[in-house]
Amino acid sequence: MKTEFLKINGIPSIIWGAKSNRVIIAVHGNMSNKADVPIKILADEAELKGCQVLSFDLPEHGERKNENTPCKVQPAVSELKSIMEYAKQNWKSISLFANSIGAYFSLMAYKDEKIEKALFLSPVVDMRRIIENMMKWFDVSEEKLKAEKEIPTPVGQRLYWDYYCFVKENPVCKWNAQTFILYGGKDDLCEKDVITGFMEKFGCDLEIAENEEHYFHTEKQLLILKNWIKEKL
Repeated sequence: MKTEFLKINGIPSIIWGAKSNRVIIAVHGNMSNKADVPIKILADEAELKGCQVLSFDLPEHGERKNENTPCKVQPAVSELKSIMEYAKQNWKSISLFANSIGAYFSLMAYKDEKIEKALFLSPVVDMRRIIENMMKWFDVSEEKLKAEKEIPTPVGQRLYWDYYCFVKENPVCKWNAQTFILYGGKDDLCEKDVITGFMEKFGCDLEIAENEEHYFHTEKQLLILKNWIKEKL
């Protein structure tokens, strides 16, 4: 497959596939990158449909692991908006693929954009619930987080006071894109009631892979993902 490596406002990016007037912006999840397997699967299936894929590295991921920009909602949303502006300048039709936390960033950045179709894999749709769960797991009170501003956790993720304030002040209230969700029935990060609530509120198509977890990475899971993408595209 043809791939073009470029930087969009300094963000390492890849354009996958032959020239087309249609593109899918691909937003990877935590501990992933712009060329990870789910995005390669997406690009292969998209090319068969005559569509390109535009992927990029979020802060602290891929080529950006040594940058000082943290992978927090505020800089991520700003960068997703830059990617969208580039897409609007180069393609007529824009769709979206977003994985895990990439879905949350997309919900914040693209709520007012015209998106033809959105495919969400294991999406984070309620970041407040996840942060508050982490605070409970690691015995971090709201007062402590406010005082210390930033607290590392044993799972490698950091809790940030400004991030927590943002998610409390900016719940997901608006989303207009036709949206398809693939969710693992044993996902212990994004709770099922949150996913079904989002589905009902915004009229999404939800497919549950009953025996799978949050991260789709095994051969079986990736086949489920491939078949789902093929069907929904």
